[in-house]
Amino acid sequence: MDCKQAIFSNDVYDYITDFPIENLSNLEPVVCYQDIDNNYNIVHLNSSVIPNLEVNFFEYRSVPKLYGLMQEVPFDPNNLFAAGIVQMQRSPLNLTGRGTVICIIDTGIDYRNPVFVDESGRSRILAIWDQTIQNGTPPEGFLYGSEYTQEDINRALQSEDPYTVVPSRDENGHGTALAGVAAGSNIRGEQTYLGAASEANIVVVKLKECKPYLREYYLIPDNVPAYQENDIMQAVNYANSFTILSERPVIICIGLGTNMGDHNGSSALSRYLEITALRQNRCVVVCGGNEGEAAHHYQGDFRNSEEIDIGRVGIDSRQAGVYRDVEIRVAEGATGFFLEMWGSLPDTLNIGVISPGGEAINPARLGIPQSITYGFIYEKSTVTIDTTLVEPASGEELILVRLKEPTPGIWTFRVFADNNVGNGVFHMWLPISQFLNVPVYFLSPTPYITLTEPAMASEVISVSAYNASNNSFYINSGRGFSRNGKIRPDMAAPGVDISTVSGSRTGSSFAAALTAGAVAQFMQWAVVERNMEFVNTRAVKSNFIRGAERLEDTIYPNREWGYGRLNLEGVFDVMRGL
Repeated sequence: MDCKQAIFSNDVYDYITDFPIENLSNLEPVVCYQDIDNNYNIVHLNSSVIPNLEVNFFEYRSVPKLYGLMQEVPFDPNNLFAAGIVQMQRSPLNLTGRGTVICIIDTGIDYRNPVFVDESGRSRILAIWDQTIQNGTPPEGFLYGSEYTQEDINRALQSEDPYTVVPSRDENGHGTALAGVAAGSNIRGEQTYLGAASEANIVVVKLKECKPYLREYYLIPDNVPAYQENDIMQAVNYANSFTILSERPVIICIGLGTNMGDHNGSSALSRYLEITALRQNRCVVVCGGNEGEAAHHYQGDFRNSEEIDIGRVGIDSRQAGVYRDVEIRVAEGATGFFLEMWGSLPDTLNIGVISPGGEAINPARLGIPQSITYGFIYEKSTVTIDTTLVEPASGEELILVRLKEPTPGIWTFRVFADNNVGNGVFHMWLPISQFLNVPVYFLSPTPYITLTEPAMASEVISVSAYNASNNSFYINSGRGFSRNGKIRPDMAAPGVDISTVSGSRTGSSFAAALTAGAVAQFMQWAVVERNMEFVNTRAVKSNFIRGAERLEDTIYPNREWGYGRLNLEGVFDVMRGL
């Protein structure tokens, strides 16, 4: 089996590692590996040597997380005005993103749409890397997918059958909508459409769908888009190749998110985005997700917990310490769900499970990474509990629960702490909404710390969403801060009823796209026009935070708005000393 076949084969498991390359060839089950920018490697292992994926062969951090789209399914420029974008498109600065590149990592793009064509009829798309098509030529240095250059796209636009030349399509439409918000422009036809950076060039990566074994492992329904962390990392690596220092900056826009991970920026994707964000003439913009009101986050505190009553159902008299009951409502027809619980140093936690029918699983202290599967006598549900006292990426305790075919009703997760409670705080996250086939939610949730990953990464621009028509915070938008108190998000941008090339759409991914367009305008002024030739995400973020619009009666930074509302005009006002 060659490496291209391994990348797509469901019989080959994918792992993200930071092992030295010279050590990989000595691992017997390795089929092949891919290097990501000399920072990470994607290792492809023959599944025949891994008898059970549920038993940790590699650490949790190495298993690719799955990411979903952050959307809820006549041109209105109100959102662009609210963000100070239209004002900067006008004289005297005329900032339209000219000379910059915006990379959309998503579901692809409809390259035939006139909003991506310049006045001469040529495409503004520099390249499309379609990871799903294998009969073309991959980008240089990559092993899979097909790359279509600007020349290819222009030939396709002149063809009677464009898809015979460039067969890449956006069947979902989400990526096309993001690209239009960030960099669309059509003022020649009957319908006017104008994105934030209307003269920026565009690079698109169409992500391939995740492998079935990962969808099964994470218990994700078959009919929803889900993308692997390692493919997104390779897409970022590809985007980096279009940067020309001091001449052509690249803005990377990610409208994807997940509840997998520690919500403190420790995942492989988050850390790779931080590396990228700090490079010169690069900027990374990430959406904050739509999980604010999904009831998928629970925060517990043992400092006010009950003492254990050994007469309660499911409590072994040998247990000691304090506990907290966490209740989850599971609707009829649930096929299963994945639950993560993260502790905080120096606490040591344990977990038991009580089914809706009253059957109990007593906690078993697992001092080393281990996996145990339990069944029930009167219910067909099965529970697999994986624990590790020290999760290497974060250094903190992680307990994973996979509940298959759960009985509908109230499931109780009894979380124990020993008598020496230190920090006392723990967190639980359920999957993002589209990764559940029926409603599953905490009965006593908290709407905070609901930004999806990788929005918790420190160096990226993390964006929540608001409604520009009335300046109200979008109720479903993810909220900060991070699990360990880092200031996230950085700011809020319009994300409700955003005009796209396929109609009005809502979601934090569109807030990120609009922000990416604003960053392209700033990068035109800074890099292309040589007012500030070498800038990275940190520099852009600092300028955007200073220019953000803030209300007098609101304390900043806060969990919803970060440092305020995006206002590109305000960025230049601050630099002018106004």
